[in-house]
Amino acid sequence: MTLWEALILIFAGIFAGALNTLAGGGSLITLPLLIFMGLPSADANASNRVAIFFQNIFSVSGFKSKGVSVFPYAYWVAASAMVGAVIGAYIAVDISNHVFNRILAIIMVLVIIVTVLKPYLYKLNGEEIFSKNRTILSIFLFFGVGIYGGFIQAGIGFLMIAILTNIHGLNMAKTNSIKVFTALSYTTLALVVFIIEDKIRWQYGLTLSIGNATGGWLASRWSVGKDDKWIQLIMIVTVIALAIKLWFYD
Repeated sequence: MTLWEALILIFAGIFAGALNTLAGGGSLITLPLLIFMGLPSADANASNRVAIFFQNIFSVSGFKSKGVSVFPYAYWVAASAMVGAVIGAYIAVDISNHVFNRILAIIMVLVIIVTVLKPYLYKLNGEEIFSKNRTILSIFLFFGVGIYGGFIQAGIGFLMIAILTNIHGLNMAKTNSIKVFTALSYTTLALVVFIIEDKIRWQYGLTLSIGNATGGWLASRWSVGKDDKWIQLIMIVTVIALAIKLWFYD
């Protein structure tokens, strides 16, 4: 890794860490970046999880310092996602570079569409609802979130936001608090799978972690009660450009 690559990863990580904490989609930037630096897709995917892991440690700490949490509900959905993540991670280690790159490019475009339309921001009259049926439904859905998160991670924040805001009517601060806690939980198990399969390029993953952790910590403390429109606008432009390049990248 060159000095310029390290600096690019750190600055990209700061932006991605903030984006992941505020809403989601940070991996839509860092994952293609690792691929463009020459890493095989499976290795880039695995190495990106190192940064996600450290980012979410700092994000969880940041939300905790602000007194934002929803427990024990968070434990239930996190446990469900952890089971799914193991399945998703094993799918990720066996997929070819070409297929992975095409899947990622399609996901990037879909996430941009979701970002623009923002269907996940619907609230249930501002009232939090944690009935038994709704809780069981969200636990089941988070199992699917875990499979996707273990497989590719990119854009998963929007899926969790959709579940938490539409099913339970949570505000964005509580939603993001559960989101980063769940991501930390299932990423830990996904990392174990990637370590066993020897897919992690530690030099890249740890360098990216410096940026992600910094961005996650800053955003978790700054984001409570704040809007995220400006950072998502930057994401839209950047991700569209990366998706086009990735589709034609061999």
